Amino acid sequence: MSRINKATCPNPRPKKKSKEKPLTQEDKRTNQSLSRERVANENVIGLLKRFKIIADRYRNRRKRFALRFNLIAAIYNWELNT
Repeated sequence: MSRINKATCPNPRPKKKSKEKPLTQEDKRTNQSLSRERVANENVIGLLKRFKIIADRYRNRRKRFALRFNLIAAIYNWELNT
């Protein structure tokens, strides 16, 4: 992982503490906000897997994949707003 360039991997990584250098309060807040975003993203991915659109191999017409994916995303967004 250390060889991956930041240009190819823009995902921010949480900071880790070492025995000699504990985390600062700013690092802890940054890690907490990253964790919140990660959990929210994983919840959305879990919802899509519940609809079986990305959990299994898609066996229907390819033209309709984008339509169905967008419909599921719209349903999820609608549930967020209500």
